[in-house]
Amino acid sequence: VQLQASGGGLVQAGGSLRLSCAASGRTLSRYAVAWFRQAPGKNREFVASSNWRGGSPSYADFVKGRFTMSRNNTKNTAYLQMSSLKPEDTAIYYCAADPGASTRLSRSYNYWGQGTLVTVSS
Repeated sequence: VQLQASGGGLVQAGGSLRLSCAASGRTLSRYAVAWFRQAPGKNREFVASSNWRGGSPSYADFVKGRFTMSRNNTKNTAYLQMSSLKPEDTAIYYCAADPGASTRLSRSYNYWGQGTLVTVSS
């Protein structure tokens, strides 16, 4: 499966953005999908994940109540709706997918998008 992340940009603190992860080549509904982010000088960290079997997405504590992950299987796309953005949310956001179960570990995902930059100004 090929993944294309988009939707990043510059936003003021408190604002919102919606990231998209469009898949091609395979049906995304059969894949676990996750979002990770990497800020300058920091390691890549887990943001949210969704299992293809359904159920509620899993979120990192620092985004709970602010970010919402969803899927549109008809469009073969996953989304990350980000609200109440903070300057510390500034990072490159990556979507990832794998036919296995969703986890919070980046090494569990074999397919990655190219990343989209989110910059939150104070």
